[in-house]
Amino acid sequence: MQLSFDFFVRQIAVIERIVWTLTFAAQLVLLVVLMGRDRARRYPWFTAGIALMALRLMVEELLKGRMANLPYGVITITLANLGVIVGLLVLVEMARAAFAGVPRSIFIVNTVGLLALAGGLLPLLGPWPVWKQLATLDPTMVKLYLMQLAAQKGELLIALLTVGLGLLVFLFGRRFKAGWRSHTQSIVIGLFAVAVSLLALEAVVLRTLHYTQAESAGVMRLRLSFAFAHELIYLAALVWWIVWLWRDEPGAAQPEPAAE
Repeated sequence: MQLSFDFFVRQIAVIERIVWTLTFAAQLVLLVVLMGRDRARRYPWFTAGIALMALRLMVEELLKGRMANLPYGVITITLANLGVIVGLLVLVEMARAAFAGVPRSIFIVNTVGLLALAGGLLPLLGPWPVWKQLATLDPTMVKLYLMQLAAQKGELLIALLTVGLGLLVFLFGRRFKAGWRSHTQSIVIGLFAVAVSLLALEAVVLRTLHYTQAESAGVMRLRLSFAFAHELIYLAALVWWIVWLWRDEPGAAQPEPAAE
């Protein structure tokens, strides 16, 4: 059983290296498409988010095992928190692009309602720390832990908000400026798929927090499988964005042929 699990882990590690390379390459291609096709001007925060994700992948690859754990942790956790901030701005950008014609009062009410719903579900996505125990730890480690906690819970909050925004875009986007084959809806579809896969992975982790020693190999295999699936879905989303953002939206003005 142990030999089989070790073989499974080695195979996943080999495939993950391939997926990492493809993901980083896809991010660079997407950035070229966003800038070359003049999409970055319309979606600046989405472009910044892709660039930040590419930077995080590169930093983790170049610095892991090559520097002390503490500064490495500070750098990666800081980038993760920055990613949460940019992720929230991406959602605002998508919402404004999708529902540009909605009155401001309705937009604000729906935004507050979505935040309240996602905020209400977030505490269910544990585990959460025992705050009294943090007082006994080193202050530096406490700060790093809180930064990491903010990044983890922030990513889950973004995933919940993305699912909510995605449903709104699918249901009502056609009435405004996020109809089928629009760039806004294409971006939201990719974000929605990635968010659902992240929430599924978190659900698996929560369901497998308590397990016996005999079940540990099976549980780890399940977690690794869902984590790997999440990486594949993110790669598929990158390819989706490259294809649809390269193409012009229906009804977009075409360049006039040059006069002979």
